[in-house]
Amino acid sequence: MEIDFPYVLSDQDAKDRLDVLGQYLHNKHGIKVSWVEEKRARFSGKYLLVKIEGELSLGNGRAQFKGEDPGFLLRARAKDYIQGKLAKYLDPKVSLAELPRD
Repeated sequence: MEIDFPYVLSDQDAKDRLDVLGQYLHNKHGIKVSWVEEKRARFSGKYLLVKIEGELSLGNGRAQFKGEDPGFLLRARAKDYIQGKLAKYLDPKVSLAELPRD
């Protein structure tokens, strides 16, 4: 499963916001997020019945998620969830302080 999400923030601001998203995912769902490089993070865990395993890279105004396909029945739900979180956390109209961490 692949998701390509554009953003208008600086790459550093996007990374800072994705750090906060990682805190939220860990606190809310137990999903582990670890940065393996400056602009590449690994995700590992579950949301409801959906296993979330993959990598997120960012740069040049694009966040790209590549991960395990949960299968036909759960694919749409998984994509909607990930795209929704990226839209919320990479929204320049929302300040970093306003983003949920738990």
